[in-house]
Amino acid sequence: MTTITLAESLASLRSRIEAAARAAGRDPAAVTLVAVSKVQPDDRIEAALAAGQRVFGENRVQEAQARWAARREARPDLELRLIGPLQTNKAKDAVRLFDVIETVDRPKLARSLAEAMAATGRRLDCLIQVNTGEEPQKAGVVPRETEDLYRLCTEECGLPVRGLMCIPPVDEPPALHFALLADLAGKLGLPVLSMGMSDDFEVAVRYGATHVRVGTALFGARVVPPRPAEG
Repeated sequence: MTTITLAESLASLRSRIEAAARAAGRDPAAVTLVAVSKVQPDDRIEAALAAGQRVFGENRVQEAQARWAARREARPDLELRLIGPLQTNKAKDAVRLFDVIETVDRPKLARSLAEAMAATGRRLDCLIQVNTGEEPQKAGVVPRETEDLYRLCTEECGLPVRGLMCIPPVDEPPALHFALLADLAGKLGLPVLSMGMSDDFEVAVRYGATHVRVGTALFGARVVPPRPAEG
């Protein structure tokens, strides 16, 4: 059995993104691959860096701090994107570490981020996370309230909102949700669409994704730390 290296997986992903973009009549350079690095061991992260990947997505602030704080100093060309839910008490830590916050989903968080940016002197691009499936267990603003949250973020809080992000329901065709997100972004004049993951990123590209968030298809199955033995 042939083992595929991470560099080969990365090259294959980039080729697939390029093909999907060309099939949709889009410039492949308009689509950015965000490597979802949560819970990945150091050797896989280093292999991705060695292969030239520079844009990474993380779900949790504390985990990201441990993984990236030192690497950021050594690699100033890194771009870190927060793609998981953010608690308001972690807003300042997130603003210090990340370059983009993709998961703004409520007024309280918008105000906390505005305060954190003022306090740190860092101004980060933000995306509004939209719960396109209106799933009660999932973060994100419901579609009908997206414009109101956008106005609050930009007019009251002064946040630089650049686009929208979504995670479609697992049991529904993703195309419906990608089309909805693209329509919402178009009405607001927002250029950035973060949508599409390992199983559906090519569909997302067809619907205008500018950023696709890929973990398993790049790194392989997540490595879950073993539970400590019970005494």
